[in-house]
Amino acid sequence: MSTPGKKSWYIPDAYLPSSGLGEKWEGHESVCILNVGDEDAHVDFTLYFEDRAPMEITGILLKARSNRHVGMHKPEQLGGVVVPRDVPYGIAVESDHPIVVQYSRLDVTQPNFTLMTTTPYCEG
Repeated sequence: MSTPGKKSWYIPDAYLPSSGLGEKWEGHESVCILNVGDEDAHVDFTLYFEDRAPMEITGILLKARSNRHVGMHKPEQLGGVVVPRDVPYGIAVESDHPIVVQYSRLDVTQPNFTLMTTTPYCEG
C-alpha cells in the first residue's frame, strides 16, 4: 500500500499581511504539512515573487506520522528567512517523501477578519 500524499505542492496565492502586528489578532499565514508515512520527510520551500529573485527555505523536518504548521511569519521556523510582508508571492513545496499540504491565512485588514484555507495543487 502506498503512503498518501505527494512530493510536490504549489500555492500560487500566498500573502503575508502586516496588519495587526503586535496586537491580539495578528495577520499571518501557515503552510500546514502532514506526514502519515513511517519515515521522516525533509521539506523545502521556494518562494516566487513578481519582481524579485526567488527565496529558498530548506531543511524543514516533518517527522514520521506527524503534523506541523509552518508559520510564514516566524523566521525561527524558516531557518531564519524573513518573508516580506504585504507582497504577493507563490510557494513551491518539495518533499523527499509523500506529504499532504494545506495553506491558511488570517487576514485582519478588513473590519470582519477572514480566515482563508485551501489545499494546494499537487504532483508526484
